[in-house]
Amino acid sequence: MLNHSFSHIPSIGAATEEKIWKSGVYSQDDFLRTPPPFLTRTRQQRIHEHILKTRECLRNRDASFFCENLPTKEHWRIFSEYRNEAAYLDIETTGLGSPDDVITTIALYDGEQIRYYVRGTNLNDFPQDIFDYKLLVTFNGKTFDIPFIERYFGIRLNHAHLDLRYILRGLGYSGGLKSCERQMGIRRADGLEDVDGFFAVLLWQDYIRRLEKRALETLLCYNIEDVLHLECLMIEAYNRKVDELPFRLEPIVMPPRPENPFKADRSVIERIRGRMYRNFRTG
Repeated sequence: MLNHSFSHIPSIGAATEEKIWKSGVYSQDDFLRTPPPFLTRTRQQRIHEHILKTRECLRNRDASFFCENLPTKEHWRIFSEYRNEAAYLDIETTGLGSPDDVITTIALYDGEQIRYYVRGTNLNDFPQDIFDYKLLVTFNGKTFDIPFIERYFGIRLNHAHLDLRYILRGLGYSGGLKSCERQMGIRRADGLEDVDGFFAVLLWQDYIRRLEKRALETLLCYNIEDVLHLECLMIEAYNRKVDELPFRLEPIVMPPRPENPFKADRSVIERIRGRMYRNFRTG
């Protein structure tokens, strides 16, 4: 898709890009062969120079260049080019970001390998592993996951970043991750339908208080389920965006879903839910 993009070039807005496409110039290759005649020669030359710079950034695998120069609502265009260098990322924490809150688990998925990190076990491996990737895909990561990670580990994540919360909003889907999944017909694994971020905090507390391994495994199942669904949502969103273009691009084929290495334990979920209900009744 980046070869068909012009709106990352200075002075090229959405209207001018649309006009370039309507003139029959659907790609940067087309532009280099036959620039659209409605542009002045000076402007054609300026765009030509930026196309060469674009290709240099692609050769250098500089994904951040496109995040910095494409309009925010067009960041989805990066995905197809950097898909094989992307990581789907989600964190679980003890709260929403107060000074005492900490990260409990992190899940990473790169389309092939599932990585997971647990506080007190291997969480400190994350800052090194995350730099294996050039592109991060999250849901609400711009306001939560990424700032929390940077503050917690004292690092700077300068990756290109696609936040599905905003990409999906551009397609008319609003609400949280689970709501967007339901609206797009994506189902959660059995046992996790009603588990949310608040319940994930209770699972961690149960694990710490009781040394309940099944609670940790349920939490990891939930955390990993999030990143597996991020891939489905990202591909579906990309394909729907591509379908809106005035020229045809091949959609990305949805890959087989990998198996989650953990299972949700219904008995643990029901026990915690029962405790929540009793506390509510007596509170």
